[in-house]
Amino acid sequence: MSGLGDMGNLLRQAQAMQREMDKAKAEISEARVEGSAGGGVVRVEVDGDGQVLSVELSEEADLSDRAMVEDLLLAALRDGIGRATRLREERLSKVTGGLNLPGLF
Repeated sequence: MSGLGDMGNLLRQAQAMQREMDKAKAEISEARVEGSAGGGVVRVEVDGDGQVLSVELSEEADLSDRAMVEDLLLAALRDGIGRATRLREERLSKVTGGLNLPGLF
């Protein structure tokens, strides 16, 4: 009989973990992070899923130097998406106890 009790306990733990994962996914989707480059000349806002929400160029941006602006945009995007990735990994790690569970995101 203890096998059935253990199975029930395992099922309850799995359900609790699923609820925590759903909560974490919702929190991640609502999270906003900022990426920047050039000392804030270019800033981007990215959600926790890594989707770029906005791009902002400051008044100091030298728009006549196209290559520089492109480089700054790319750097800011990488920064913002990297921050979103780290946020997502940290939040999910709290739920999974650091286990790498494929297919969660």
